Amino acid sequence: MSERLSWAALWRIARRDLHAGFRGLRLLFVCLFLGVATLATIGGLTSAITGEIASKGQLILGGDVEVEMTQREASEAEKAAFRAAGRLSETIRLRAMAQRVDAGTNGPSAVLTELKGVDNAYPLYGALTLRGGAAARLTADEVVIGEALAERLALKPGQMIRYGNAEYRIHDIIADEPDRVGEGFTLGPVALTSLDGLRRSGLILPGSLYESKYRIRTPDGTDAKAVADRLKAAFPEAGLDIKTRDGAAPGTSRFFERMGQFLALIGLAALAIAGIGVSNGVGSYLAIKRNGIATLKILGASSGDIARIYLMQVGAVALLAIAAGLVTGIVLPFALVTAVQDLLPVKPGFAIAPGALAISAGYGVLIALIFTLPPLARARTLPAAAIFRETVDRRARIDRRTMALVALAGAAVLALALGTARDPLFAAAVLGGVAGTILLLLGIGVAVRWLARRLPSPRRPLARLAVTNLYRPGAQTSALVVALGLGLTLFVTLAAIQSSLASEIRNTVPKKAPDQFVLDIPIERQAAFGALVRQQAPGADLNIVPTLRGTIVAFRGQRVADMKTLPEGAWFLRGERGVTYSDTLPEGSELTAGKWWPGDYAGPPLISLDQEAAKVMQVGVGDTITVSVLGREIDARIASLRQVNWETMGFNYIMVFTPSTLKAAPHSLAATITLPGTVQPGMTRALLAAFPSVSVIDVGEVVAQVSVLLGQMSTAILLAGSVAILAGIAVLVGAIAASRQARAYDSVILKTLGATRWQVLGAQAIEYALLASVLAGVALALGLGAAWFVIVRIFEFGWSPDWALVLGTLGVGALGTLAIGLAGSIPIMSVRPAQALRGL
Repeated sequence: MSERLSWAALWRIARRDLHAGFRGLRLLFVCLFLGVATLATIGGLTSAITGEIASKGQLILGGDVEVEMTQREASEAEKAAFRAAGRLSETIRLRAMAQRVDAGTNGPSAVLTELKGVDNAYPLYGALTLRGGAAARLTADEVVIGEALAERLALKPGQMIRYGNAEYRIHDIIADEPDRVGEGFTLGPVALTSLDGLRRSGLILPGSLYESKYRIRTPDGTDAKAVADRLKAAFPEAGLDIKTRDGAAPGTSRFFERMGQFLALIGLAALAIAGIGVSNGVGSYLAIKRNGIATLKILGASSGDIARIYLMQVGAVALLAIAAGLVTGIVLPFALVTAVQDLLPVKPGFAIAPGALAISAGYGVLIALIFTLPPLARARTLPAAAIFRETVDRRARIDRRTMALVALAGAAVLALALGTARDPLFAAAVLGGVAGTILLLLGIGVAVRWLARRLPSPRRPLARLAVTNLYRPGAQTSALVVALGLGLTLFVTLAAIQSSLASEIRNTVPKKAPDQFVLDIPIERQAAFGALVRQQAPGADLNIVPTLRGTIVAFRGQRVADMKTLPEGAWFLRGERGVTYSDTLPEGSELTAGKWWPGDYAGPPLISLDQEAAKVMQVGVGDTITVSVLGREIDARIASLRQVNWETMGFNYIMVFTPSTLKAAPHSLAATITLPGTVQPGMTRALLAAFPSVSVIDVGEVVAQVSVLLGQMSTAILLAGSVAILAGIAVLVGAIAASRQARAYDSVILKTLGATRWQVLGAQAIEYALLASVLAGVALALGLGAAWFVIVRIFEFGWSPDWALVLGTLGVGALGTLAIGLAGSIPIMSVRPAQALRGL
């Protein structure tokens, strides 16, 4: 038995044998670098944004504790409790039409905005800064406006602007509103005035839709959550929506966390795909080194020595690739934030996310182990004579110890993915889908070899040679099937996702969608409003409904506030939702269970509930839910369930009450107007002149905002998916590299027998075309399935891919991957027979 070499001696052999340019291991480097860099960048960017939101919770929220209520202001008892907890600041925010007083300027004369009234204590944290410097105390006849509002109405400081029944002098332009992110999504630019100035507008009427927010700055060292809990306990039935500085912008944080998780899992899938390229690259490298391995064994090196030598080489390159990926993951998020900071809700500075980097490095190490140990094991366990014969007599042997290590590393990847995921079930589904796809493609590769061996031989020599190449000794058919299949599947997936997102608005907005929404119509002037609309547009379709705001506070005997986690899909339990009442079934709804109440019903409160919401809450007809409306909790029995057709873009409410329940409550009306032609500016001007308190929402502007958001999501998915495509291309290159020795052997023999380069290349082209034709249908099914899961299950959009684009992308992708495969084979064609035979 030969003496075992020392680690120092093994490293000297490994270092001298390792080419300075990583020749033979460049594919390993590229694949690991791509995967780790992607994961580190996504993790770093997500961590930077959510971390910035968390670290500036007081600034974003506007206080340590925020108490929000809709359609009412706090009572004196409630305000006294708020003041007892700390320094108090009150703001009121509502949607209102900003009207330019000077109508002589070109452009729109009225714009929907968010008008906010603030008290003298505002802001409790940070500072409201203006173009001219620090903000002065606003008087009741002054307003400061956002940059977007100034641009849209062509306004400057000193000019006049109208809100409701009052005119205001523009004091300055807002440079920074400290609590902008905490205010959430808005349908228009912002304007600020004092609380007295807001009330002067006459926009706050009984039933108007406005939000009152009370921010509390607690003394240093106070537990904000404890303050929130005390306020909830003190006013259990007031319908208060309370936030603390730790959850200043839950919607924004949740969006970026989920988007980051989704993109990170795409990166993990790309890393897993690249791992196959790593395996092919290591296998190709060891094939190049087979003479050296055999020589070392003949000279007395043990199998363990061989494994350690090449494990050192592979490990050194892998660690460099992982380190380079981590450095990229540190630098790239800061560069991305700098480039697109105007699109982000916050502007995080340069920061290192140790957790994201550690997770990315862990994934890189584990993937490297999973995909490098098997080829190393084959090189370690083969006898020297078998290594020399491997070109024509390929043997695949992996010992049990290696299989156990690979299984352990795979379990560690799964544990890391599930342990760090926000939604472990989703993470498991993604990883299971990737693993299932790879296993399916491997099975198809085995089936193709089996079928090719049993098919009748084609008469044409090139076709016969191509079919034989699929099962000859040393054939990389399974690797090529996986490479081509993954590449084509990724092309189809991205094309279907992109086209579905692009057509979401086009397919969701029906041909006869409302042109305008009108809010805050005084209920006592309903008849006058309808008459004015028909006077301005005689053929208009008008739908007027009562509108209130309500919060589901309890169902199935359990209060929502006491639930640690909300049921999956229970978005409607987060805060207030629209509530209405009706004698008849509302437009855009279909009754699916129960019965509608009679028009003269005057009994206990009844409610009609959206069937999807009922399914999530596991309630049905006859059950009772509790809804808080204007601070009053109403126990209502479910009388019916409805299917709400949200795509109609009309007034679709999850909750519809009996009129006797809410008709006496202060509220306003809302309306949709569908015009026979295009929206005319005269309609908006006439409505504002007669009804100064209303807000007019142009559907086209809403669609444009949603389109921008979908476009940003689509770009993020495309960029992350492009990394997966690059990984798929790397897998194809690795498969070609792994078969280089066998291809070179075949090429030399064929050229020695008289075949031309083009004939050899033509046989390979037929081989790749056969594989692509077999895989086209599989890739189409797998890609569409993955895209459907992303669009329907994750983003909850409609499934509407552009089939022409998807099929065209599949065809172009097939041609592209075939071109890459043939391009990788061209160098083999230039090998001279004499030179090659001496090297075999």
